[in-house]
Amino acid sequence: VQLVESGGGLVQAGGSLRLSCAASGRTFNYSAMGWFRQTPRNEREFVAGLNWSGGATNLADSVKGRFTISRDNVKNTLYLQMNSLKPEDTAVYYCAALTYASAGYVPTEGAEYNYWGQGTQVTVSS
Repeated sequence: VQLVESGGGLVQAGGSLRLSCAASGRTFNYSAMGWFRQTPRNEREFVAGLNWSGGATNLADSVKGRFTISRDNVKNTLYLQMNSLKPEDTAVYYCAALTYASAGYVPTEGAEYNYWGQGTQVTVSS
């Protein structure tokens, strides 16, 4: 599985961005997917995840009510809609896949995922 993120950029606080993660390979439909972020000061942090059907989701407390995760299994694409962005959301955002995950499972630990994208930078100015 190859994962390629896009959609990052520079935005003012209060603005919105939509990240995309395009996946190659036949296993996307059977993969749990997640978004993580990392800053130079912090460890990698779970942001959002969803199971292979998209029916089960999990969001970090810091982004609940502002971010939405979704997927399109026809387009093999994962999305992260980010609204009401804050300067503390500034980070490199990575998408990740856990192939052949159990139906309802949404992993939240980075070590559980077996494929990662290269990351896309999100910068929120105050």
